[in-house]
Amino acid sequence: MRSLAFNVLFYATSALFVFAIAPICLVPGKTAGRVARAMIRLYARTIRLLMAHVAGIRVEVRGRERLPAGRPVILAAKHQSYGDGFTPVAVLHDIAFVTGDHLERFPLVGPVLKKIGAIVVDNCGGHQSRKRLADSFETAAAEGRSVLIYPEGRLVKIGEESVWKSGVWHMQQASGWDVVPIATNLGLFWSCQDWAKTKGLATIEFLDPIPAGLPKDEFLDRLQRVTEGHTARLVAEARVTQPQLAAVAGMVVAV
Repeated sequence: MRSLAFNVLFYATSALFVFAIAPICLVPGKTAGRVARAMIRLYARTIRLLMAHVAGIRVEVRGRERLPAGRPVILAAKHQSYGDGFTPVAVLHDIAFVTGDHLERFPLVGPVLKKIGAIVVDNCGGHQSRKRLADSFETAAAEGRSVLIYPEGRLVKIGEESVWKSGVWHMQQASGWDVVPIATNLGLFWSCQDWAKTKGLATIEFLDPIPAGLPKDEFLDRLQRVTEGHTARLVAEARVTQPQLAAVAGMVVAV
């Protein structure tokens, strides 16, 4: 019943905020954009409350002290769950985020994503996708907004391997910003887009920044190794301390 109640409230709340923000999309100017982004942060905080008080999934945030003070960064996050983005958007100030163009199929969502300055890319990748990413990132960078990206490019269940895409490296090359990896074990509690949720304490952790200047292959290897390794440790930690997770399928092998 807890999962059912959360899922109903999650989709209803999402629809409510889309309808609430949609009229703002008709108003030109940067002020309307800032209002729309403030409402997105309110939406993220609302979903976090629903996660905690309806689904029973509390989220601990670690490593915020590792974020460089006073300057934007690229946040490169492990992607295990629909819930991954809500915590960074809720706890950090006015960040842009990268998302797939599949969301534009939903009514009114496309204009909302455009108004809030989201970076929408083609899920199939390729040259055009990289160009769209670069063009949209340039706009966010000009505004000095940190950017959240999922280098895997798709949701990945715990224990599955994936190829990390190079878009995050191209973003760093263009901006010179630090890349801050984000590890998580949220997939133990809310796996990908699965209907069932598992009650417990999830963790996301901001890791040490990776400065610009590394060759592409070296950068991607370091980013993946560090993020996957810390994710594995968070998963192992949760499995040891939270017995209810014994029934959750999937294992992570430390790297």
